[in-house]
Amino acid sequence: MLIITIKQGKEKSLLERQPWIYASAVERVDGKPEERMKSGATAIVRSSSGKFLARAAYSPKSQIRARVWSFDEDEPIDHALIKRRVKTAVTKRSPKAASPLVHLIKGEEDGLPGLVVDWYRTPGSPKGWLICEFQAAGVDAWKIPIVQALIAETGCPNVYERSDELIRKGEGLPVVSGALAGDEPPDETPITEKGVRYTVDIKTGHKKSFR
Repeated sequence: MLIITIKQGKEKSLLERQPWIYASAVERVDGKPEERMKSGATAIVRSSSGKFLARAAYSPKSQIRARVWSFDEDEPIDHALIKRRVKTAVTKRSPKAASPLVHLIKGEEDGLPGLVVDWYRTPGSPKGWLICEFQAAGVDAWKIPIVQALIAETGCPNVYERSDELIRKGEGLPVVSGALAGDEPPDETPITEKGVRYTVDIKTGHKKSFR
């Protein structure tokens, strides 16, 4: 297990439950050499006096050196936590039948730092597509369990990964896009919101035309 020690006086933000740990706040990282280079590894975060502060996902190449999973010392970071948090987010934002687009998971707000998931649905494809952006090392390391939980909770079999090149490179992650499960989305998907009809390339998020 990695241990991140925070510089004296830099623990205030964590005590206020802020989830980001910047490289400038880190005094040292202890653990096996291979763990210290592993993106997304779970780390215990401690104050300079050794007090437990959080469990976090470590990102050795990012200026945001770690993102907090939990401030509870007794809460393990495991498959059950991932499933529980995905389920909570999906339940909270269960889409109405006519909703063409639902912002399903919103990163830190849902305890899944760096994960953004949008659910696109159309009359011709009511189950639609889940479009995921894994913008941080922690959620990237848990990608398979996250996708499995999303499919189980939504019933949507189609999951597609969209990459923001700048964000992924800043995290030291490869820039990849493609289907993670089921079918790849079409190049154009018709969407109607508030009476406005347009098409969108949901693989990129770009609106392509208005009608």
